[in-house]
Amino acid sequence: MASAALQRPDTQPDSRPGARPAPPPLLREFSYWLHRYRRTWRGTVVISVANPLLFLAAIGAGLGKLVDRGVSGYLHGSSYVAFFAPGLLAAMAMQTGFIEAAGPVFQSARPQGNYRAAAATSMSPTDILGGHLLFMAFRLALSATAFSAVVAAFGITGPLRALLLVPAATLTGMAFCAPVAAWSVTVTRQARINGVFRFVLMPLYMFSGTFFSTDQLPRWLHAVIACTPLYQGIELCRSIVAGTATARGTALHTGYLAALVLLGYLAARRTFTRRLNG
Repeated sequence: MASAALQRPDTQPDSRPGARPAPPPLLREFSYWLHRYRRTWRGTVVISVANPLLFLAAIGAGLGKLVDRGVSGYLHGSSYVAFFAPGLLAAMAMQTGFIEAAGPVFQSARPQGNYRAAAATSMSPTDILGGHLLFMAFRLALSATAFSAVVAAFGITGPLRALLLVPAATLTGMAFCAPVAAWSVTVTRQARINGVFRFVLMPLYMFSGTFFSTDQLPRWLHAVIACTPLYQGIELCRSIVAGTATARGTALHTGYLAALVLLGYLAARRTFTRRLNG
């Protein structure tokens, strides 16, 4: 009797005639974040569509023409806008991944308490993490689709290659989402998130090959940058746009990024369990 009284309400099966079976806990967490996004999606259009449109227009019509006049050997015969667009896509995926994984996870674990409320139901910390990561992947895929459509509309690449950019950019963003989520759930002050964005993400954005070829940097610095996930994502997206992707290079880039996603997920599962069961 006592154990039945303590059983959580949402663990009881719905025995009403014609009642639909409850979705898996992971999908319930995903639907929660999707419901929230329905209220705020208009604001993300500026970041997902307007920003790349303005960047590509400015680079294509302005700076790109000046660079192309110099006939830089580092561009390997392509125009600067064709060199810049895939780098910007990967950088946007990194930025979106960090924004989606840092603030919302911190807010849900601390001030707002969403995770605590979810953990009081039948959902486990792993379900909560999985549902939220699924939503992050959805956001990244949505942003990458919008950006790739803009790239194709500018004639930088064909529709098929633009389509291939979507999973490449999503994987790049998830390589940041999972490790950042693992760390954010342990953060106690918002200022730390701002500090990481300022002192880690911004240098990555500037020096990982988004704006210029890293071959121009000293050899030792190039070797360091080659170990960063943003560099791997940029190289993957750039090889797709340029049509220079090889099986070995693609496997190397995707394997590196997928390994980061897996390690980040395993770390996040541990930190989420400690935080929500502690």
